[in-house]
Amino acid sequence: MPHILVVDDEPGLVKGLRLSLEQEGFQVTTASDGREALSKFRAGDFDLIVLDLMLPGVDGLTICREVRAAGMTPIIMLTAKADDIDKILGLELGADDYITKPFNTRELIARIRAVLRRAEAASRQDRAGRLVVGDLVLHPRQRRAEVAGRPLELTAREYDLLELLARHPGVVYTRQELLDLVWGYDFAGDERTVDVHVRRIREKLEEDPSRPRYLRTKWGVGYYLEAEP
Repeated sequence: MPHILVVDDEPGLVKGLRLSLEQEGFQVTTASDGREALSKFRAGDFDLIVLDLMLPGVDGLTICREVRAAGMTPIIMLTAKADDIDKILGLELGADDYITKPFNTRELIARIRAVLRRAEAASRQDRAGRLVVGDLVLHPRQRRAEVAGRPLELTAREYDLLELLARHPGVVYTRQELLDLVWGYDFAGDERTVDVHVRRIREKLEEDPSRPRYLRTKWGVGYYLEAEP
């Protein structure tokens, strides 16, 4: 029974989430502000945290930093803001996914299950010091990658892009998010740079680059690495 910490200052939302999650077989602990959340996190053992970005007292990003400093407990950020910068900051600080309010509870539960699956896989990967997605294996310390035992001759930027996606399989990133996270916020190029690098990675990674199994396109949104290619 996965234990989830739900942190939000909206009592009605917390009550509804608790009921829905418990009906799905999760154990739920709640907190209504940042200080209470940190206290319960330090005292408890949680499999995942659902964390509101805007909280009274200690905000969600500060909590995210402390959780990440303490280990690898997965985090799904809740935000009422549509600004991409908040979402990007959350991911940079270690959030595993985000969802914008108002949201469908069924979608959040689906995301929770997906993040928990990835976290279980990541715990095995970390012990081996590798990132493994199907037949794709990345060795972060050596900055090298292989697929089905075949080495991939990647440039530094291609490797950075592939590693980011491999650390969050199934998470769709927009082109702008990838530019910000891989190239940096001060990069002066445009989003076509991402398309060019994706095409080059596919030519090296995929058996048929025109029908990719790994590096997939979410039409109208961006790119992601297939979690189960």
